[in-house]
Amino acid sequence: MHGHLLLLGVSGPELTSEEAALYRKLQPAGFILFTRNIVSPAQTRKLTDDLRSLSYDEPILAIDQEGGRVTRTKDIAPALPSAVDLAAQADPNTIARAGMLTADLLRLLGFNLNFAPVLDLDHHPSLQNALRGRCWGRDPQRVIDHAGMWNRWHRKRSVLTCGKHFPACGRALSDPHHVLPSSDATLAELLREDVLPYTALMPELDAIMLAHVEFPNIDPDFPASLSKRIITSFLRGQLGFDHHLVLTDDLDMGAITQRYGRGQDVKLAIEAGNDLALICHQIDSAETAAKSLGDVNFSIIDDATRRLGRFRKKLPGPLTWSDAKWEQTCKDITELAAGVPSAKAAEANSPVADY
Repeated sequence: MHGHLLLLGVSGPELTSEEAALYRKLQPAGFILFTRNIVSPAQTRKLTDDLRSLSYDEPILAIDQEGGRVTRTKDIAPALPSAVDLAAQADPNTIARAGMLTADLLRLLGFNLNFAPVLDLDHHPSLQNALRGRCWGRDPQRVIDHAGMWNRWHRKRSVLTCGKHFPACGRALSDPHHVLPSSDATLAELLREDVLPYTALMPELDAIMLAHVEFPNIDPDFPASLSKRIITSFLRGQLGFDHHLVLTDDLDMGAITQRYGRGQDVKLAIEAGNDLALICHQIDSAETAAKSLGDVNFSIIDDATRRLGRFRKKLPGPLTWSDAKWEQTCKDITELAAGVPSAKAAEANSPVADY
C-alpha cells in the first residue's frame, strides 16, 4: 500500500482508537482539519500533537484558513478579513499583517501548511461557484500584488502555503462540491490571464492544489484534478512546477464522487501527476484508496515520493504553546479586522464555508 501519498481528514475533535490504528498503519503524508475538529485552542493543539505522535516522519498538518467565511477557527478565535475585503482596501501593510497574523495563529495550534492563497481570477463574482468572497480580484496583476503580499508574510512566519485552484476554478459556472463544472477556456486563454498569478509567484509557493473543473478544449476526458495533460504536461512540463508539491482538491466532492469510485479516483490522480490525493470526509475509504495505488507504475510513485520528501524537509516544527501569545494574537486580529470594512455580499451558499 502507498498510504504516504494520501492526505486525510479526521472525524472529530479527538482521535478515535480506530482512526489512530488506521493512521499508524497507513502513515499518510499528513492530515487536514476542519471546523468539526476545532473546539478550543488547547484541544486543537492536543489533536495536532497527537497526529504528530502517530507519524514516523514530520506530517503535514493542513487547514483552509483564507479569512472571511473560510475560517476554520471561527469558533475559537476572531476571523481575519476576506481576500475581497482586503483587496478592496488595497493597503499592502494591512494585507501583510493579515498574512502574518494568520500564520501566527495557525502555528500556535500546530499547523504547518495553509491551503491558501486562492489565486483564482474572479470571472463570475455573482455565481454560486464556491468562490464568492474568496478571490483577490479579477485582474491578474492585482491578484499577484495582493495575494503575493499575504503569501510572503505568511511564509515569513513559518507556515507553508498552497496556491489554488489550478488552473482556473474562477471560470467555473457551478459549485464543484455538488457537480463537476465545465469551462470552454482554451490553453491560450488560461496562459493569457489565469495562470499568471501562479507563474509570477512560483518561487514563493510551496504547493499547488488542482481544481475539480473540466476544460474539454484542453482535455476532453478528465477534469483538471485528474488530467495528465493539465498536471504533468502543462503545470509541470510547460510551466516548470516540477519541484512543487501538487495535490488534488478534496476527492469527496460531488464533482468527483458522481463520476469515479474510491480507488479509481486516487489512482487516476497520482497517475496524472499529483503527489497527494486529498480525502477529507470519507476517512473509512482510506485503506481502499491506498491499496489502489499498488497498480500505479513504480516510477510515478517514486517521483511523487521524492517530491514529498523534499517538501517534508521544509515543514516547520510547532511553536511552544503560550496562552499570552494566543491572547495577544487574537487581540491583534480583532484590531486589524475592525479597520477593514466588510462588503455586504449576498449569502454565499457553498459547503466550503461550513466544513
